Amino acid sequence: MIVNTARFVVSNSDFKKCPTDMRHEFAFIGRSNVGKSSLINMLTGNKGLAQTSSTPGKTLLINHFLINDQWYLVDLPGYGYAQRSKEGRKEILRIIKEYILNREQMTCLFLLIDGRHKPQKIDLEFMEWLGENGIPFCIVFTKLDKLSSSAAKSATASYCAQLLDTWEELPPVFRTSSVDRRGKTELLDYIEQLCALPLQAD
Repeated sequence: MIVNTARFVVSNSDFKKCPTDMRHEFAFIGRSNVGKSSLINMLTGNKGLAQTSSTPGKTLLINHFLINDQWYLVDLPGYGYAQRSKEGRKEILRIIKEYILNREQMTCLFLLIDGRHKPQKIDLEFMEWLGENGIPFCIVFTKLDKLSSSAAKSATASYCAQLLDTWEELPPVFRTSSVDRRGKTELLDYIEQLCALPLQAD
């Protein structure tokens, strides 16, 4: 897939106020500072589409971007930002979970994982919650340009192997970098395949 147009549509904190048209939605989520905004900008070829910041936890709303006038890329708030208050973290999780559980148009959730780190409890618990609720998701390793080719391969393989200790099978896995653009073609081609399927809405 080639992204020709990408435009911001709406931000809000309530899934009920999301766009009402029945288009496929592909949501991106991850811990704060995982490189989500940079990845979104890389995928769309638009450096200014999603806000990037050196300060984690800047995305506080559900952001909808219309891609090629065909499907929505949804930028969800990052979770687990330690410097946010406990009540603030609970509110972010409420926004995230209400969208994920209730949004009929959400075709797939892309869960971003910093490929440089070993599995983190907060990510593993979030994956477990997705599995318990039957949410279709993919794992997207980010920031792999910061590792050598062999180290990146080893780190992501080790992460997946650890997941298989508790998961019968893995969801689709993508290895990416917003710097060298690795994984862009694979991710967009996967989205294109899912867009060709009927929207599984009630």
